[in-house]
Amino acid sequence: MIPPVRRDPARARPLVGPTVIALLIALLLACSRAPAGAAPPGSGTYGWPLNPRPAVVAAFDPPAQRWQTGHRGVDLAVAPGSPVLSAGPGTVRFAGVVAGRPTVSIAHPDGTITTYEPVTASVRAGTVVARGDQIGVVQAGHPGCRAAACLHWGARRGSGHQAVYLDPLSLLGAVHMRLKPLQPHDAELAS
Repeated sequence: MIPPVRRDPARARPLVGPTVIALLIALLLACSRAPAGAAPPGSGTYGWPLNPRPAVVAAFDPPAQRWQTGHRGVDLAVAPGSPVLSAGPGTVRFAGVVAGRPTVSIAHPDGTITTYEPVTASVRAGTVVARGDQIGVVQAGHPGCRAAACLHWGARRGSGHQAVYLDPLSLLGAVHMRLKPLQPHDAELAS
């Protein structure tokens, strides 16, 4: 019979560190914000707003505080005049000019609102669209774009002070959370 391995309690490390706990709490809070019956992000409800699949030239970079500046969406490289597609089924909420930029926004059944700019709209407010329906064409001139043209694609839940901005790539299942691998001494504790 092999005697059990005794470990010095003073040297024992917790199996789950504070970083993993914080990530799990953040994930649970994010999931709890979805309305009842909402499809989870990346469930296949959404697709890319451009075809073919574009390069992401500026990533989602929200501000630390809602009133600060940040990048509340992603910029996708595209040729000027390219068709813009609805990322998911919904109803056009707005098609017009915001702060001098032509913009289209779509309200989706799961409570998400997606925005597309600068886009010359081919739809009007109230139009019902399916995933992949053309909603307009991209214009050149998006500030900070490092390509010939960029589509700024945004996503949020709620409006006004209640708005929670989302990384639109998460709608596609394109954002992956990675956990830190176990260190050799952690692996000993887990066995």
